[in-house]
Amino acid sequence: MVELPGLELPENPKLASNITHFARALRRAGLPIGPGRVIDAIRAVEAAGFTEKRDFYWTLHACFVNRPEHRRVFAQLFRLYWRDPRYLEHMMAAMLPAIRGVQEDRPAQAAEKRAAEALLDGAEAPPKDDEGETPEEDALIEVDASLTMSAAERLRTLDFEQMSLAEMAEAKRMLARLALPVKPLPSRRGMAAPLGRIDAARSMRAALRRGGEMGVLAYKVPRPRYPNLVVLCDISGSMSQYSRVILHFLHAVSNAKGAGWARVHAFTFGTRLTNITRHLATRDVDAALAAAGAEAQDWEGGTRIGACIEAFNRDWSRRVMGQGAVVLLITDGLDRDAPEDLARHMQRLHLTARRVIWLNPLLRWDGFAPKAAGIRAMLPHVDSFRAGHSIASLEELAAAISNPNDEGEKARLMAQT
Repeated sequence: MVELPGLELPENPKLASNITHFARALRRAGLPIGPGRVIDAIRAVEAAGFTEKRDFYWTLHACFVNRPEHRRVFAQLFRLYWRDPRYLEHMMAAMLPAIRGVQEDRPAQAAEKRAAEALLDGAEAPPKDDEGETPEEDALIEVDASLTMSAAERLRTLDFEQMSLAEMAEAKRMLARLALPVKPLPSRRGMAAPLGRIDAARSMRAALRRGGEMGVLAYKVPRPRYPNLVVLCDISGSMSQYSRVILHFLHAVSNAKGAGWARVHAFTFGTRLTNITRHLATRDVDAALAAAGAEAQDWEGGTRIGACIEAFNRDWSRRVMGQGAVVLLITDGLDRDAPEDLARHMQRLHLTARRVIWLNPLLRWDGFAPKAAGIRAMLPHVDSFRAGHSIASLEELAAAISNPNDEGEKARLMAQT
């Protein structure tokens, strides 16, 4: 039996079995861990030693974590499994539902909830004491759920950051079925139709074929012309959870048939601008987002909205903004650049687009006000300002994107600036 000095482990710990169980929990939490990594982790711990908790943490971290978004889940699982002697009680507490409107989850609580689900693995039985006996159960609380909303309705309004692993998987399936239709733009070009305006040219050509005798008149209607959809998605640290879910939605929009968009162009930005349009064309959503994440090297980094919009205006605007493109800007507006430069670049973007729609997850808060300098600089140069934190907010976007008079929350917030 191998002891881990300085660490509080479950009863009768064994190095290999505990690391294996820990790796299995990480895999259930979404980390891509196979048997090879488990063997490497055991060998790494034996080689590096584990006299210090910090060294043990970073040894396992180096073996199991290779993506920035997995750090928080790993940290919560490590704390629950290796460092807290009452980790099961913490897990059960994390699994208890919070009453919305009374208690709001902290940003890190979603990762702790996923870690708890991974370690419990759906178990509902209470833990046993040292003698193997089940402790006395607490009083059973019965809740009448006959008038509560359905699971699907609750999921529609649930914040993406507060979703568990199962809820997130179901939300992605719902977003894959969500459409983003757009109405055609006015066009001078015509197409043949049984009724409409008289097509003089076709009618005269038909008459010439009959020796000048005018027979049945030809008609035409305006040919439908659809705009491009240009998406600028913030992937900085404060936006990473929302941007991943919205990119799933955009993948469905890019591959939808009959949606109406001429083309869908997608860009990510944090500290630099990255074009991921060709990756979203991949039919498999997991392969598409994996390729997009590999190309965008600034996931969960800082934010330079002004510099990235300037790069878009300089390098891509003339290529993708033709024929009345609609711009979908997804960011919280928390920027490090000078507000004056950000306002100037946003103004140019607004002038070259048919409409600019801003989705901001911060609008989920009832008391939201445009206090940040970046938000105040950007707000005058958008046509619509809407929330983007839940499935319901994206459904509202689908209903409002073709409405030229839709402003969302812009008018109310402009009055507060």
